[in-house]
Amino acid sequence: MFEKILIANRGEIACRIIRSCRAHGIATVAVYSEADAGSLHTEMADEAVCIGPPPARDSYLMIDRILEACRRTGAQAVHPGYGFLAENALFAEALEEAGIVFIGPPPGAMRAMGDKIESKRLAEQAGVGIVPGHPDAVRSLGEALHVARDIGYPVMIKAAAGGGGKGMRIAHDDAELEEGLVRAQSEAASSFGDERVFLEKFIARPRHIEIQVLGDRHGNIVHLGERECSIQRRHQKVVEEAPSPFIDAATRAAMGEQAVRLARTVGYHSAGTVEFIVDQQRNFYFLEMNTRLQVEHPVTELITGRDLVWDMIRIAAGEPLGFSQEEVAFSGWAIEARIYAEDPARGFLPSSGRLVWYREPEGDGLRIDSGVFEGGEVPIYYDPMIAKLCAHGGHRDEAADRLASALDAFVVRGPAHNIPFLRAIVDHPIFREGRLSTDFVAEAYGERFHGRDLPEDVRRMLAATAALMAYREAERACRISGRLPGPDPRPERCWAVELAGRPYDAEIEEDGGPARVRIDEETMTLELAWRPGRHLAQARIAGVVRNIQVDPASEGYLLTHGGAEMRALMRSHRAAELAARMPEKELPDTSGLVTAPMPGLIVSVAVVPGQEVKAGQELLVLEAMKMENVLRAERDGVVEEIHVRPADAVAADQLLVTLG
Repeated sequence: MFEKILIANRGEIACRIIRSCRAHGIATVAVYSEADAGSLHTEMADEAVCIGPPPARDSYLMIDRILEACRRTGAQAVHPGYGFLAENALFAEALEEAGIVFIGPPPGAMRAMGDKIESKRLAEQAGVGIVPGHPDAVRSLGEALHVARDIGYPVMIKAAAGGGGKGMRIAHDDAELEEGLVRAQSEAASSFGDERVFLEKFIARPRHIEIQVLGDRHGNIVHLGERECSIQRRHQKVVEEAPSPFIDAATRAAMGEQAVRLARTVGYHSAGTVEFIVDQQRNFYFLEMNTRLQVEHPVTELITGRDLVWDMIRIAAGEPLGFSQEEVAFSGWAIEARIYAEDPARGFLPSSGRLVWYREPEGDGLRIDSGVFEGGEVPIYYDPMIAKLCAHGGHRDEAADRLASALDAFVVRGPAHNIPFLRAIVDHPIFREGRLSTDFVAEAYGERFHGRDLPEDVRRMLAATAALMAYREAERACRISGRLPGPDPRPERCWAVELAGRPYDAEIEEDGGPARVRIDEETMTLELAWRPGRHLAQARIAGVVRNIQVDPASEGYLLTHGGAEMRALMRSHRAAELAARMPEKELPDTSGLVTAPMPGLIVSVAVVPGQEVKAGQELLVLEAMKMENVLRAERDGVVEEIHVRPADAVAADQLLVTLG
């Protein structure tokens, strides 16, 4: 067994690998860019080596610098995690030549499966079903149009190298194909150094289901069941679970057999994932094979009891699997939610900045894989993942309930994040019923998420909670020391609560035990665990405990619960009466100001001053966190002024274009 392993990655996956190594007494080496100096993975590792400037191409993708770090520290093996060099055959070969073990599959298998065009040929030869499409990379727009019309719209444009949703677009007609081809080729070249793309038929309402395989160097290969990864946004997975609520035992066995057969065909060892597209009749087609550990591997670990990182290390050291397919057993259900620094209200554009508050939830069946800490930074240079929150239960509903409660209690302040969006998904009827497809997010939420509506009983509970919090704050203020002589003040017991525009009349009774709160004509007994200044409150009503996040706001609170953010205005009856007489303030019209939703680099500008534009028309392209984001006009107008040029670096909220 290795004595020292270098982790050629960053963030949560680097921390995850370090934890497994630490559990088995293996020393670890972290590598980091200048942007990651002082990050969590560098603090956790036994040693840390700086390998370059912030951009990944100058640090985490520099093979020679990682080799030098191995030589300096005496690392005997390298675990690549996922992303960066994880599926780079040249990296694996360079390590082998240097006498360092690559903890992953053989380079030949990576080459065969890393090229999506070649992998489809091999899958077909191995008897694995594939999606109808064009077998070669398209060389021009004219050829792409010909192929798309031949296959029939809609078609999927996909990068031949890489994955993770980058270099991938859906086209429903010639115009979308033309724009999508340019964006896909540009993202593919930027992310993988290979701009080749190919086309295949887009299957309507598909499920994305993958099989986890594990093979050793002695020819033993097994599968560890499936993961349901159909909840995606722009081809990026959002929520994953194991097992799938759709797959039956016969389909699982057939998919597993094909996945193992493909892995055997390419001489695979280590952990890998064979991804399938599954239609509504459970017909499944090979999509691609990821020759690495997957982001969503924890859900498989939770239902199988295995440590896939440790299995990869054992296999790389030459040990046999030690178990057979018949010995693979599943227990319960696991669901993972990916928490990202992104702004759902701005079309899920990436966010960055300092984590001013960061508190992970606790509870039965929870697992959190994270690579951040309170006070740390989410940099602009890399994938904006904050953490992966996983919940395990005896059955799917229990896992979903645990995940929902944990999301309500996950406190993140600083960068914008997607926790309310994830929380809304977990409560959505389609999710709860397991009727999923890769179209779910687009159909349920569109391109933006502005929160969800809550049932009236939950709103009343929030109104009662806000009233009790206001009473507690008033009560504390009445006890302040150093008051002038006079009658003892009494806290306000009656409140006019306005919750997201809906008025409620509240009255508090509290005499040492649980408070009694009257909301309009209903009285409820409420136990509240909260102190002023805390971001998290726990409210218990009729035996049900709810986690509510609290932020101060003018004349009240901003409450977050169940995927909804609601402003609670708290006033005495007299103050509410006077406020009703105040004139409404008109908000300025800012629809003509196009600003940068995040820091980034201007890739291109598609308009000129004086040009008329329509709502939805492309204005410019902003690259941030390895993704190209098209910024469009919010309304019809005329371009008055363009404030940036291609290659300009811009800050968040910087003015880019003015429309008249």
